Amino acid sequence: MKPDRVDRRIVLGFTLILWIITAWLLYPLVTLDRVDISNVKAYLYRSALGLTILIIFFGKTLFDLVYPWVVGRKLPVMNAVLLTLYMLGLAGGIVFLVLRLAVLLMKSRQGGGVIF
Repeated sequence: MKPDRVDRRIVLGFTLILWIITAWLLYPLVTLDRVDISNVKAYLYRSALGLTILIIFFGKTLFDLVYPWVVGRKLPVMNAVLLTLYMLGLAGGIVFLVLRLAVLLMKSRQGGGVIF
């Protein structure tokens, strides 16, 4: 087995594990209607960590798109199109989840309690 193949498998496995962790962290925001308001502080911190990982993925994707232009290499058109679609999907997901996080914050403020 070539060393390049082993490295790609490790990176792919690590990325897949990060996506699974991110999905688990953000799951309460997707099912916001079933969230227990008394435990909102834990959901807030958990979701913030998941959003942080999503923002890191977004930044890495943006870097992957821009870096070849900086060093003068040519990025294949299909790679550029797919990375752009992936980045737009991430941006839409981040905006959606930030809005859901704001809804969660407003729901917790109606009770008069302090979140932090």
